[in-house]
Amino acid sequence: MLRINKSNSEEALLRDCRKGKSSAQQAFYERFAPKMLGVCIRYIHDREEAEHVMIGGMVKVFEKLDQFSGEGSLEGWVRRVMVNESLMYIRKNKNMSLEVDVEHAEFEPNYQTLEKTLEAQDLMNLIAELPVGYRTVFNLYAIEGYNHKEIADTLGINENTSKSQLSRARKLLQTRLAEIQNKELKDHSHGK
Repeated sequence: MLRINKSNSEEALLRDCRKGKSSAQQAFYERFAPKMLGVCIRYIHDREEAEHVMIGGMVKVFEKLDQFSGEGSLEGWVRRVMVNESLMYIRKNKNMSLEVDVEHAEFEPNYQTLEKTLEAQDLMNLIAELPVGYRTVFNLYAIEGYNHKEIADTLGINENTSKSQLSRARKLLQTRLAEIQNKELKDHSHGK
């Protein structure tokens, strides 16, 4: 029953937004903006720039609201717009150098210790420290759920480059994790 009410309220919100009702647009913005800002920040370090991208993305969402077919979740559709806006920002404003070394592209180590050791925010902070190319591929693959073909098509690279970027991102994360674990062990053994 709750799910039906939620979907009815979402439909009403969509209908009112499509009619241009400012109160509905305000409610829509308040509902999605905080989460979508989080999406943009994962791709764009600078919070102010991420906010600009998110706001521009919301404008695009309102302009293209008629294109939302109702299939899949509205949040997922809005999120995809935000990811695309973030990627366009990166392409326009950053030199997103994706290294093409594919020597270990197929190597995908197991990083379960990453999840067990770190809080989610710690992991997000580590991801934010990755070089822009690594971070972008890692976000698209590990967080957004894109496959390597989709990443390659989205970024205009080949699949091996995507695999290589992901592998390198994971190796850097593993190195940083090992450094953090070693520091914690040292601090713990010294009674800090």
